Amino acid sequence: MHIKHAKNAQLFYQHRSVMREKFSEALTSVAPVTLIVLLLCFSVSPIPVATLTAFLIGAAMLILGMCLFTLGADLFMTPLGERLGATITKSRRLWVVAFVGFLIGIIVTISEPDLQVLANQVPSIPNPVIIWSVAVGVGVFLVVALLRVLFGIRLGTMLVAFYALVFVMCPFVSSDFWAIAFDSGGVTTGPMTVPFIMALGVGVSSMRSDKHAENDSFGLVALCSVGPILATLLLGIFYRSEGGSYVPVVVPDVADSRGLIELFTAALPTYLHEVLSALLPMVAFFIVFQIACMRLRGADFARMLVGFVYTFAGLVLFLTGVNVGFMPAGNYLGKMIASLPYNWILLPIAMVIGYFIVAAEPAVHVLNRQVEEITSGAIPQRAMNLALAVGVSISLGLSMLRVLTGLSVMWLLIPGYAVAIALSFVVPKIFTSIAFDSGGVASGPMTATFLLPFAMGACDAVGGNIVADAFGVVAMVAMTPLITIQVMGLYFQFKSARRPAAVEPAALEDIIELI
Repeated sequence: MHIKHAKNAQLFYQHRSVMREKFSEALTSVAPVTLIVLLLCFSVSPIPVATLTAFLIGAAMLILGMCLFTLGADLFMTPLGERLGATITKSRRLWVVAFVGFLIGIIVTISEPDLQVLANQVPSIPNPVIIWSVAVGVGVFLVVALLRVLFGIRLGTMLVAFYALVFVMCPFVSSDFWAIAFDSGGVTTGPMTVPFIMALGVGVSSMRSDKHAENDSFGLVALCSVGPILATLLLGIFYRSEGGSYVPVVVPDVADSRGLIELFTAALPTYLHEVLSALLPMVAFFIVFQIACMRLRGADFARMLVGFVYTFAGLVLFLTGVNVGFMPAGNYLGKMIASLPYNWILLPIAMVIGYFIVAAEPAVHVLNRQVEEITSGAIPQRAMNLALAVGVSISLGLSMLRVLTGLSVMWLLIPGYAVAIALSFVVPKIFTSIAFDSGGVASGPMTATFLLPFAMGACDAVGGNIVADAFGVVAMVAMTPLITIQVMGLYFQFKSARRPAAVEPAALEDIIELI
């Protein structure tokens, strides 16, 4: 009995320590963005008190939501993905891998809350048609990605082929539709999809015996980002839609503190229902998988159920905070700054916000941690964070340039992807896989609910075409990290060539051998 109590006490303290670590990560991630917004509010862009207060409440919910979500991903999403990947490949039957991969791709995509936001912006196509088309696109390309891992096909070659197909299709679609199509590739690889798909890749790669198998586990998110783009372009061809419509963001206008709290309590049931509907298919799959072949022991099964509860609670808090608190603040700030006589200041301000806001994306922490683990610390989280922050900063600067000038998104996406794909043939393969994964990871809920409204507000203030000029922010955020992380790969390669004695981790030697 004494031993049992001691063990329980040890588990309690370990759990508390992990919870404290997750809370510290979330606080460190959200605090810089909050401070920047506060600085803007008390200087160049004053905002209503109700909007500011809602933003601060949203920031608190965001911190707690990120803490619970990342902990839940560690306990539920990641173990489930790894076990599923290992199980389906043990059968050695390609049709099993293909069928389960296709099914999982659809389930996790429908679970993405940001997909509903995208669907609401395309008036000529019913929401269920968009959601299911995009989900099927992810399902098909998840199968392609899993087969690539099993057969060790070079990711760069596949990316050249698929992105060539994407750009060949674009002239057959209305130009107003281009930004939305590329945005769809970013919103479908968010906090629900990324932890599961990345863990699935690790599980599938574990069945290969060569030493580069783990490195090939990256790249699944990259290929899954292509499927939604192709699916949305196909819809644009068949429906002949003129793209999306601007849905104005409602700025909170409340008389007192009770009205402010009612803003959040009124929205909370909506996101409870949304997240529960999104997670139920995955839970059902988990239970069927447990009964059919996983058969976890009681303690492990209970741990994963606790992880599900954390994931659910974290996502509800996160989405309520960003939609009620962050979205109106972002839209109002963009509108006020773009209305200034010196509205060129929009570019550096957006770049500073972009530099810090990427750390507030939940899936970024999952990616960075997995990269550090698989490379045995050869690619540290600090380096990944820097490369992602620089990439998103550049993307926000270019996006605001589009807002002010009306520059077509294709003038940036075509050369950007050309450079990214060209780099894929000269950098170590693992950096290419991580780079294209990071593009989808960086463009998550914070991009859709703060940066996109920020661009919409700015575009509205300067009298631009919101659908053509403001949309595309998600696409730009997804594109620039492809370049910055591969440039980081070139730096690692150059550094190891110049000072081989200083490079100690064996994992980095394996990385350089992948050239």
